[in-house]
Amino acid sequence: MNSSKSQKTCAIIGAGIAGIAAAIRMAAKGYKVDVFDKNDTPGGKLSSFNLGSYRFDFGPSLFTLPHLVEELFLLCNKKPEQYFSYTKVEPGHLYFFEDGTRIEASSDINSFAQQIENHTRDKSNVVINYLKKQEEKFNITKEVFLQHSLHDYKNYLSLHFLKALCGLHKIEALTTMHEVNQKTFCDSRTIRIFDRYATYNGSNPYQAPATLTMIPHIEFGFGVYFPKGGMYSITQSLLQLAMDMGVRFHYSTLVESILLHRNTATGIQCDNTKLCYDKIFCNADVHYAYQKLLPQKIGEKYIKQERSSSALVFYWGIKKIHSQLALHNILFSEHYEQEFHVLFKEKKIHQDPTIYINIASKYAPEDAPQGCETWFVMINAPHQQGQNWDAVVAETRQNVIRKINRMLQTDIEKYIEAERILTPAELERKTLSAQGSIYGSSSNSVFSAFLRHPNRSPHYKNLFFCGGSVHPGGGIPLCLLSAKIATELATRND
Repeated sequence: MNSSKSQKTCAIIGAGIAGIAAAIRMAAKGYKVDVFDKNDTPGGKLSSFNLGSYRFDFGPSLFTLPHLVEELFLLCNKKPEQYFSYTKVEPGHLYFFEDGTRIEASSDINSFAQQIENHTRDKSNVVINYLKKQEEKFNITKEVFLQHSLHDYKNYLSLHFLKALCGLHKIEALTTMHEVNQKTFCDSRTIRIFDRYATYNGSNPYQAPATLTMIPHIEFGFGVYFPKGGMYSITQSLLQLAMDMGVRFHYSTLVESILLHRNTATGIQCDNTKLCYDKIFCNADVHYAYQKLLPQKIGEKYIKQERSSSALVFYWGIKKIHSQLALHNILFSEHYEQEFHVLFKEKKIHQDPTIYINIASKYAPEDAPQGCETWFVMINAPHQQGQNWDAVVAETRQNVIRKINRMLQTDIEKYIEAERILTPAELERKTLSAQGSIYGSSSNSVFSAFLRHPNRSPHYKNLFFCGGSVHPGGGIPLCLLSAKIATELATRND
């Protein structure tokens, strides 16, 4: 694994989606790539498991911007359809409220806006104008905040940065998501629908900057999709592409440290064996990286940042088809502001939590026995702060079941024939995400984007970072973009 004159070498720490994407990109650049992961399977949060005859995706359940996946195949001169396929989801989401209101969120903006007008006090033209404004905000910020490093001064001299600077007053960075939504809409149901997008990066809409109101444009402007075979097929297809490009994967292999010589990263240590590489990419949570792999002192400012929220997930094998539900379903709390106050200030789960139900078997019926469904039931949860998760789970499970029964007019518990529960503690053990936070640091301040860890080490040459805990953030699209940014920085002078 030592470097040679003929071929440069690269080590990737972590076989999460960003690590696999970085491996593919480096292999396409001609590097000999080795990927190391402590788990015995790839994917990190984007993995899979079975409960009897039910198959579940472990983590992310929403798939948007599929072109970011396809781009990796095209980069390697492969046909994406030979590895990977997907279908558009309609409606993208179903929203349920305690008063019986049910709103279909179609990717067709006019149809969605009419749904809002039909079921709330807000007018369709207000929704359409709002979403057009978010599209403009997305176009202003995408080049600077999503597709390039915020920590490379050369990007601030570019044309795309100057264009973004001219539109800076439009991104509403100095007010919160909720304040903008509350000024725009008069109905609390509409406000909650658009406030919810703060949770896409584990943040609080009552604190997060209104720049994040551009997030719904990703769904309404580009669509919501479902990969054939479920979310884990994204991992499987990219894994196959990586292996076809010569990438080698080393599972059940814990990287003990990153080797340093003066101001340069020179390799890694596994099983007390030192392995030298030309480039090293860390796809592990940066909090973990500075506690276990690098000198902790240099990473203190990142370790001290507020963590994002986590999740409590009930994976249920349900022996009944629920025709009133879609792939993505949201059962809203009637106490939304209080729910976020309890979540971020008290580090607890509210008695009336908003519930997200993903039923992948709607699009992948092979995941469940005939006449049955796979339910991924998620509640926003605080990151670990010494909570008694056994007690939290017991209480929350009953609250969730009561709410589902009440809002869907069912008796869901009698249909549960398989169950697994994911707590923030288990999430931390499986993925090494510090304190079980899903997205690394939160985005609850105007400076959050600039405070995220850069994709290139500010301290050591040849060391780069990708994944949900670094720039530009968490979620499948941003993780893929982090790999793109990091590899472009790593190979700029090749």
